[in-house]
Amino acid sequence: MPPPSPESTEALLQTAETVAQEAGALLAQHFLEKREVSFKGGIDLVTDADTLSEARVLELLRARHPTHAILSEEAGLAEEGSHTYRWIVDPLDGTTNYAHKLPHFSVSIAVELHGQVVAGAVYDPMRRELFSAGRGLGATLNGARVRPSSVTELIRALLCTGFPYNVHQDSAAPLGLLTRMLHKAQGIRRLGSAALDLCYVASGRLDGYFEFSLKPWDMAAGALIVEESGGSMTTLEGKPWSLLHGDVLASAPGISESLKAECQTFLNELGLKGARLQ
Repeated sequence: MPPPSPESTEALLQTAETVAQEAGALLAQHFLEKREVSFKGGIDLVTDADTLSEARVLELLRARHPTHAILSEEAGLAEEGSHTYRWIVDPLDGTTNYAHKLPHFSVSIAVELHGQVVAGAVYDPMRRELFSAGRGLGATLNGARVRPSSVTELIRALLCTGFPYNVHQDSAAPLGLLTRMLHKAQGIRRLGSAALDLCYVASGRLDGYFEFSLKPWDMAAGALIVEESGGSMTTLEGKPWSLLHGDVLASAPGISESLKAECQTFLNELGLKGARLQ
């Protein structure tokens, strides 16, 4: 059988997996070293490891797919390239954890075709766990198929959330929804890597995840992995998810309607429904 064409979903997925693992290996190698830290905003930091990982990612992507566009967290639109394919890169998701030597972080690599994410990989180098998915191909963890949990009651669900970097200035929405869910779910966690949070929903480790104001690189790969696992991926309003909507809700199918109803009620009560989708 001939190898897949460079633009096939299988080939794009292979690239995403390889690049995520190579960049992740660099992060693991330098994990215990002294960090150089700077701040992009109040509590939004970047380390020398972000830059190191990103440089490796860009090098590999340009070598494999030189005509493709690339959107990376630190470099921005690093290469105009083709408008047909665009890679969406977070070279270190969980930078705050990494800077504090907390071993929970990831590399997220996704590619979209005409605006639709078609392949993605999220790699946790400290656990050597590679989550990945190709559109129509299913979602896997280290090559084994993953599916979301079978939970059907919100009170039996373990949820996860995160906080946007402007939480000091605008805390009403994230803290309000967190408080609401604390009274509805079995428990809530805040782990610090949105990409891994989404993968944990896809693989049944978490039953649901909600967060405001994510960026495309935070969620592109993880969202596809949720969808391909059979999980539910929407906006907090319950509308179809896309990279244009940073307020996200991922869940096991058995509690998706309950979670959407709780989020919609909260947004209505706070007067935020429709106002955050920009």
